[in-house]
Order: sequence, then structure tokens, then C-alpha cells
Amino acid sequence: MVRDWCLAQGAASVRIAVLAVKNHDRCVPGFKADFIGVEVADRYDTPFGPPSAAYVCGELDGHRVAFLARHGESHTIAPHRVNYRANVHGFNQLGCRQLIGINAVGGIRNDMGPRVVVIPEQIIDYTDGRLSSFSDMPETKVEHIDFSHPYTPRLRARLLAAAAQAEVEVINGGCYGATQGPRLETVAEIARLRRDGCDLVGMTGMPEAVLARELGLDYACIALIANWAAGCGDKGEISIEEIYAHLAAATAHVAPVIRALLAMNLR
Repeated sequence: MVRDWCLAQGAASVRIAVLAVKNHDRCVPGFKADFIGVEVADRYDTPFGPPSAAYVCGELDGHRVAFLARHGESHTIAPHRVNYRANVHGFNQLGCRQLIGINAVGGIRNDMGPRVVVIPEQIIDYTDGRLSSFSDMPETKVEHIDFSHPYTPRLRARLLAAAAQAEVEVINGGCYGATQGPRLETVAEIARLRRDGCDLVGMTGMPEAVLARELGLDYACIALIANWAAGCGDKGEISIEEIYAHLAAATAHVAPVIRALLAMNLR
């Protein structure tokens, strides 16, 4: 299932990197036609093993851009099996300093229905057993980082400004509940998430955010609502076909925001 992406920005060598579902023409509509000078980097090992796929690099609007298929090139890696540490570490090796996660999610809050775009402010981690720190390697010093604000406020502000410049309507704020996947959640589980204060639910928001923080990278999220979460909205059975349709419609808003962000010439 097409679920999410991650975009990283900030290096002189690679201005933006997108951690994607499959490949660059599937990530964000509008990239394929203008994405030039495509080259495929050799797949390489990090200290944490290989990333999900090879990094694909090119140029967009005069800026170097890199893509990585988070779930593998053929979408064969489930959310709980993604090597998040290798993926984020690889972006760091590319020189990226700012990352933006682009995530397909389910909507819980009443105003967060299908095709709505959200820039969340908080996250609650319900995942289990994922390798969620760079500090658990042998003889590695343990780093106790501040994670009070999981999405870097200054990058969120820039992202909101880019959306406004691109005339893309977004909801500012909300809490992302990160679940284990790959199955969707039960009605009871979503009711619990709602009581906990979650407005959205997805499968790959963590540990990506905390790993970026450990490496000192700015991180923010564009959440694309692909469906009502179980028991929310129309309370009907969740249709995978409708998820694809809603996600395609919401994804159309991403490219203008990214290009506006590039045009800001962020440092």
C-alpha cells in the first residue's frame, strides 16, 4: 500500500532528499517531468546496515534532489521492517540537514477527513520492537536528547509558509499516533488513540523523527489523509481502493509545497 514518504533538505551537494515509497515519479506528481540528470547511487552499507534501496539523485528547479524508496523499490518492506536507522543515517551522509516526512495517514479528528493535508505538531509512539536509537550500538555513548517538540518548530514554520505561498490549504497542528502496522487499526484501538489525544494515525512516523533528532537534523511532517481511521467519519469499512484514490488527490498538493520550500532558498 502507498503509505508515506520522507523529504530531506539542506546540503549544498543534495538540496532535498525524499524518502519515498517506490521511486521519484511515484513520490510527488510534477517531479517526473522536471526531474533531470537522474543518476542511481550504488547501494551502500551504513554502520546500521543497508538502507531500504539505492538513493536516486537528480536536479529540480536548480537544486540537487535525492530520493529513497522507504519500503523498497518494489514495496516489499513492511513499516515495522524498515531500516529507519540506515535510511536516516544515509541522508546524514549525503549532507542533508533538514528532513520533511511526507506520510499517508488515517484521520481521527472530525475535521481531518480524506484528502486533507496536515502539518502535525506532536506525536505519540505506539510501535513496538523497532530499533529506535543510534545509541544502542556496543560502546556507543548514550545520548539523552530533548524530544519535547518532535517536529522542529522552525522547520514547521517554514513548511507552513511554503504551503501558504503555494496556496495549498493545510491544517496547522495535531498529534500523529504512530502504530506498528502493517495492518490497519481496530475501532477500539482508534478509540484509545482518540482518548490519548491523537488526531491522525500512521505507521512510519516513528522512529524516523527521533532518529533525525539524535543526528541533529531538523524534521517536520506533511501528513496526507488517505482514509478515515476505523470507527471515524462515516464509520464504514475501509476501502483500499478509496485509500489509493484519496491519497492520489492529496499527494497532488505536495509538489507545489516542496517547490515553494526550495524557492525560499533555505539554509
